[in-house]
Amino acid sequence: MGASRHTLFAQLKAGDWDGFLKGAEKEGLRVDQNGYIAQTPHPVALGSALTHPQITTDYSESLLELITPVCRNTEEMLESLRDIHWFVQQHLGDELFWPASMPCQLDGDESIPIATYGTSNIGRLKHVYRQGLAVRYGRMMQSIAGAHYNLSLPDSFWQVWQRSLDNTQSLKDFKSDQYFWLIRNFRRRSWLLMLLFGASPALDASFVSGVKHQLSPLGNETWYGQQATSLRMSDLGYHNNAQSSLNICFNELSTYTQTLDRAIHTPWPAYEAIGTRRGDEFIQINTSILQIENEYYSSVRPKRTTERAEKPIQALESRGVEYVEVRCLDLDPFSPVGLTAPQIDFLDLFLLGCLLHDSPRIGDLECNRLDDNYKDVVDRGRASDLMLEWGGASVALSDAARQVVDDLAPLAELLDSWQQGNRYGNALAVQQEKLANPELLPSQRVMDAMSATGQGHREWTLELSRQHQQSLRAAAPGATSLAAFEQMSRDSLAEQARMEAEPQPEFGVFLEDYLKA
Repeated sequence: MGASRHTLFAQLKAGDWDGFLKGAEKEGLRVDQNGYIAQTPHPVALGSALTHPQITTDYSESLLELITPVCRNTEEMLESLRDIHWFVQQHLGDELFWPASMPCQLDGDESIPIATYGTSNIGRLKHVYRQGLAVRYGRMMQSIAGAHYNLSLPDSFWQVWQRSLDNTQSLKDFKSDQYFWLIRNFRRRSWLLMLLFGASPALDASFVSGVKHQLSPLGNETWYGQQATSLRMSDLGYHNNAQSSLNICFNELSTYTQTLDRAIHTPWPAYEAIGTRRGDEFIQINTSILQIENEYYSSVRPKRTTERAEKPIQALESRGVEYVEVRCLDLDPFSPVGLTAPQIDFLDLFLLGCLLHDSPRIGDLECNRLDDNYKDVVDRGRASDLMLEWGGASVALSDAARQVVDDLAPLAELLDSWQQGNRYGNALAVQQEKLANPELLPSQRVMDAMSATGQGHREWTLELSRQHQQSLRAAAPGATSLAAFEQMSRDSLAEQARMEAEPQPEFGVFLEDYLKA
């Protein structure tokens, strides 16, 4: 039997390791001074939401999405994210940037404006896709915000790693297989991230107005899950019945893309009953289980940068997996930018551990068991008696969490020795302290902070919004200057104008061709 992957990795030299490539996407609602969702258009000073490389909108016109470039280290990434926040805060006027995952005060679907992207066919496609989400799931679910963390390893590492494994595939296929190896173990262990970083145990009462739920009241305007870590990732958040039939467990690229492609071309009766038009208005792209690949909700995705009008499946099939996108992270409301350095460094360690641990294919029974573990921690992760199915046995959540975190210690020590520092040891210690002192878990900190102030979700988060705005507006920009951000905004507006001025077919014809591709 050959050496384990951990052993092979430990045999590499410091010069073989060139670190991680990383980036973040951070969403957040614009709100008014009373904590109500903003009804204003996307600020022109922030550029075009269609073409700006760093500032766009997610589902709603009020739901900003801030995107860092690919960075070489955690400090560079967080500085970029702070700079983008700084620029946005200069142009919000008297509005605020909501720092929590669960939304501000809403007044039903109609209070949530769907994002618009201009009159080009690509812009209209993005808007119709969002209209489709509205008719399928309602708009309330789409007002939830989160952070996505993107990680890849440079080709210099993959070439060394391929030689270590005596692998003879093409580099493209080898990388794709290795990323899916990582993703399978991510699926097995993602419950840990919901424990360590879940930060949405409570929500504004307006979010569940008229909805049956099992939450408990906290005052008159807040509901909370007594043992929950992340209502964002619960059945009240990202959840729908049609997608539950897909059964995607991420075993390999070919089956992943085939399953998604089949979903995009398989009609769903409830969506067929809605149709694609309401009069002359397009209200969804198609009537299939999925309109496009991005409609599939998952805690992790294999990704490849797409060209304009290229579908994610096409990019993955032609050029392979480029990076993984971790999608299950709640915003950290205590951080002005929603993420922290120890969190990012731990995620690097966690994901590398997923790559190095044994990763057999996931069968249907295990897939169901993994879903149950994940849901249990989302719903009851703060319960001291919660048990998980782990390692073939029923194990206390606290014990399973300590095992996974402690098992990363040798890897942290190795990376720190290569980089002559304590980055990963420190990041690991932060998480170990949370497990030793559960009051330090973000979900518990949120509950304790609201209790200490006597405030509900809306008032407490609104006060945090003001504090973060004050600190960000007072800060000086880092690597990206005000002039550079202003130029990006001007360039993006000009690019959208060019797109709209180009000759283009009637949208119905464009959509038909898009669906055929």
